[in-house]
Amino acid sequence: MNNTLQRFLNVRTFRSLRQPAYRLFFTGQVLSLVGTWMQSMAQAWLVYQLTYSSVWLGIVGFLNTIPMLLFALYGGSIADRFSKHRIILVTQSLSLVQAVILSSVVFLDVVTVEMVCVLAFTLGTINAFDVPARQAFVVDLVGKENLANAIALNSASFNAARIVGPAIGGVIIGAVGVAWCFFFNAVSFFAVIVVLLKLSYTPKTVPVKERQSIIAGLRESINYVRSDLSMIAILFLVAVITMFGWSYTVLLPIFADKILNIGAVGLGNLMMSFGIGAFISAIIVASAESKVRPSRFIYTGIALFVIGVSMFALSANVAVSIYSLVLVGMGLIMFIATANASIQLRAPDAMRGRVMGLYLLIFQGLAPFGHLGMGWVANVIGARPAVVTGAMICGVSAISMRLFMNSKRVK
Repeated sequence: MNNTLQRFLNVRTFRSLRQPAYRLFFTGQVLSLVGTWMQSMAQAWLVYQLTYSSVWLGIVGFLNTIPMLLFALYGGSIADRFSKHRIILVTQSLSLVQAVILSSVVFLDVVTVEMVCVLAFTLGTINAFDVPARQAFVVDLVGKENLANAIALNSASFNAARIVGPAIGGVIIGAVGVAWCFFFNAVSFFAVIVVLLKLSYTPKTVPVKERQSIIAGLRESINYVRSDLSMIAILFLVAVITMFGWSYTVLLPIFADKILNIGAVGLGNLMMSFGIGAFISAIIVASAESKVRPSRFIYTGIALFVIGVSMFALSANVAVSIYSLVLVGMGLIMFIATANASIQLRAPDAMRGRVMGLYLLIFQGLAPFGHLGMGWVANVIGARPAVVTGAMICGVSAISMRLFMNSKRVK
């Protein structure tokens, strides 16, 4: 290891990267995520160009995320029973195939919105098994003592990719079309697959009740969560932010085309600005997670998000909209990264996959209803009022939960 890298890893913010296996895994994920965000932006633009409909944008968003509601608990149970490493290898390979098919139908000019719907549902199903395994896999690589830091760095990499991917995607769409975004995403999956094949680590073994059925295991994890009031509070806030807050993203193509008049490149810039804020926030959390109470990050994050998304919804100025989304990204990731780490740290080792499955069921499984609802409400009352209404619900819910938790502590 050269001296420059050694000095970099000695910084407390990046301490989980001192683990060679996690450092390799982290690098592969960054490369793959750039392609994933490129495809995400390109898919939204493709659907909008095919339909010019907020309802179809909501439907595709629904189909992309509903599998998390249907299969996340099962995916978490699978992660507790089998090798997480092998599960991730299989799911990443299947994601590569999905991207190849999507790029092919667009290149051949036979794509329809119905095809996009089927492929969106397919990718969502793959993710329902991939994400719980990847979330639970991190602790195997870094240990509990570095878990919160690793989760924050994962958020940083996720959102660094959110900055780069849409920016590149917007340029590619303008230059050669959306099909190439899907193709480059397929190529990017090779990075994480190669890393997984090279990865050398010692998996942690956790005692498992061998005769326990999957249903019994799921019931056990749900009963555990119900016994922890703090975990219930976090999951409630995650549910509200997912359904009424984050769902604003499904309307971004409308804001880019109809309200701000900035086109596909502008849509990429909007997504990039969110990513800039999210990246900044993730680094802040990674640097200060051991010094700041999780509740402070959680409620500060929600406050920043509500203010930022309200400003974005009401703005007709491109610069204000971009800066507003930086604030949105900061708040949302401050909240989500802290909530994720808090839940993982509270979960027993033998139950972490199932608890994360439950978390992802709420975090991503409820998202389809938020997307569908936001698309429908925007169709009825307009995109701006729909986003502002969602922000108000998030703000009121956070204040109410904070008051409720404070009253419980007093008692």
